Amino acid sequence: MDFARLWDRVTSVQPDPPPWLVWGTAAVALLAVAVRPVWLWTRTVVTIAHEGGHGLTALLTRRRLSGIRLHSDTSGLTVSSGRPTGPGMVLTAAAGYPAPSLLGLGGAALLAAGRITALLWIGTALLAAMLPALRNLFGVAAVLATGGAFVAVSWYGTAEWQGAFAYLGVWFLLLAGVRPMLELWAARRRRGGAPGSDADQLARLTGVPGALWLLAFLAVALGCLGLGAAWLLPR
Repeated sequence: MDFARLWDRVTSVQPDPPPWLVWGTAAVALLAVAVRPVWLWTRTVVTIAHEGGHGLTALLTRRRLSGIRLHSDTSGLTVSSGRPTGPGMVLTAAAGYPAPSLLGLGGAALLAAGRITALLWIGTALLAAMLPALRNLFGVAAVLATGGAFVAVSWYGTAEWQGAFAYLGVWFLLLAGVRPMLELWAARRRRGGAPGSDADQLARLTGVPGALWLLAFLAVALGCLGLGAAWLLPR
C-alpha cells in the first residue's frame, strides 16, 4: 500500500454506526469498570493512560523523563527530573488522573466526526511513543498487548469491528476515568490521607488541600464523561 492510499484510508470518514452498537459498547464498558473482578484486569489500561499523561506533561514542561514503570497490581510510577517545585512539577503531577478522561474526550470528538480509522492509528502511535520510556518488563508487555490489539483491528478488522473496538475503547476511558478518583477518595477516608497519591503530592507543592485537588480531578472526569456521551450517543 503506497503512502497516498494509506493516508486516504486513515483520514477517510466512516458512516455513523448503528445505535445498538453505540449503546452496546457503552454497556460493555460500564461492566468493565463496575464489576470488580473485571476492573482488576482492565484498570491496567487506565494506568497506561495515567502514567502516559505524567510522562507527556513532563516532556512538554521541559523536565527530563527518566522512565515509566507499570506494575501487575495496576499501579504505576513515572520519574522525571528537574526543579522539585514550580509550574512544571505541578503540571506534571496534576496530569495523571485527568489523562484517561481527556483521552476519552478526544476520542469521542474523533468518533463524532466519523474518524474511526484515524482514532485507531492515533492510539497506536501514542502507545508506540510510550515504549522507549518504559523501564520494566510488565510495562512493555502491557503496552505491546494493547498496541497489538489496535494494530490488529486497524489492519484486519472489518468496518463493523473497527467501529465496535473504537467505541468500546472511548466509552471505557470516559467511564474508567471516574472510578480511580472514587477509589482514592475512599482510601483517603479510611486512612486519613494517601501521602503517596498525586493529590497529596500536589497539596505539598501548592498548599491547596489534597481533597480539593481530588474534587477538581473528579469534576474534569465527570465533565468529560458528560460531554463525551453527548457526542457519542445517537441523536
